Parts: sequence; structure tokens; C-alpha cells
Amino acid sequence: MPYLYSVVREAHDTGMPIMRALWLHYPDDPRAVERSDEYMWGPDILVAPVTEKGTASRKLYVPRGLWYDFWTAAPVEGGREIVRAVDLATMPIYVRAGAVVPFGPVKQYTEEITDDPLAIRVYPGADGSFLMYEDDGITFDYEREEFIRVKFDWSDRSRRLRMALAGGSRPLPSLMRRINIEIAPEGLSRSVVFDGKPVEVTF
Repeated sequence: MPYLYSVVREAHDTGMPIMRALWLHYPDDPRAVERSDEYMWGPDILVAPVTEKGTASRKLYVPRGLWYDFWTAAPVEGGREIVRAVDLATMPIYVRAGAVVPFGPVKQYTEEITDDPLAIRVYPGADGSFLMYEDDGITFDYEREEFIRVKFDWSDRSRRLRMALAGGSRPLPSLMRRINIEIAPEGLSRSVVFDGKPVEVTF
């Protein structure tokens, strides 16, 4: 939900679509431009839908650079076609190196209260960033700029994740967030508390 919520806000602000043809991010890659059966889900996630009944594998093109299988976190070097085994529970999804992807906590609806922490998964191999958007999930107060944006910046060389409120954020009544940060595929993790002041975590 945090990733999708943020991408939807980006669509609202800029008109950038949530589902994006590969050419939008890789206009100088002829093989990416010609693919019409794959798409980017926001800026960082590649999806290759399975559309044929009984399919056991799916051929897809992975754009240049380093990517990670979403399900196994196995690294994949891009710029080529690959074949991914599929089943009813597994659709090929890949995350680009440098992505900072927020997850959960799991909610059945946006205003559900939970004490579970936010999870941030970093996919190393390149520098990257993500602008996470949050509002109260209930009212139209976001129209009065009652929302926050948290900027996550990953420096691959120093293996450091920095988080800070982005400009224009107006702190919500409950700003404090417990955050679990994980480095995929290594499984290294750290837990921090974010209260609006900049935080840096080094792995």
C-alpha cells in the first residue's frame, strides 16, 4: 500500500501513469521500446503478466542494469531476455537495483489502526531514492496540504540510507514511525524510529 499510495499521488501531481510502458523509462533501448506485454508499476517495479492458461514459464525482456526477482531476491543482469517459471501464485515481477520500496503494514483499509512497523526494502547495486506519500487516509484534508512526504535516499557506495521530510510536508498528528529497513537479498536489517528529523542508517 505505501508504494502504490505514493505512486498514485505522483500520478495526481504530475500526470505520470501508474502503469508505464517500458519506453517511458528506457526510451533509448529498442528492445524495451518494442515490448507491449510488460510494464513498469511505478518507477521501480517491472511486471510481466501471464495471460495464457496453463503456462509454466514466461519469456520476458529485462532492461539494462541489475534487477532482482521480487519473489526470491535473486539478482538478474538485464539487457536481455530471460525465462521465468510461473504458476498460479507467481507472476514475474522484478525490482530494479537502487529501488527503495516501502511495504505495509498490512491493512484491510487505509484508516485501519495497526502497531506494526513500516517496512522499507532496499535493493542494492545502484544509487536510488523514493518519495513516500502519506495522508490520514480518511478525509480530504490533503487538499489543504495536510500530508507528509518522506524522502528516502540510498547511497550504494557508502551503503547508507537517509530519510527526511521532503519540502511541503505538514506533519500529521502522529508523525512517529517505527521502520524496519532490510537490504535485499542479503537479509541485513535495522530498526529505527522516525519522528520527522533526518535519520541515517549505514549497513
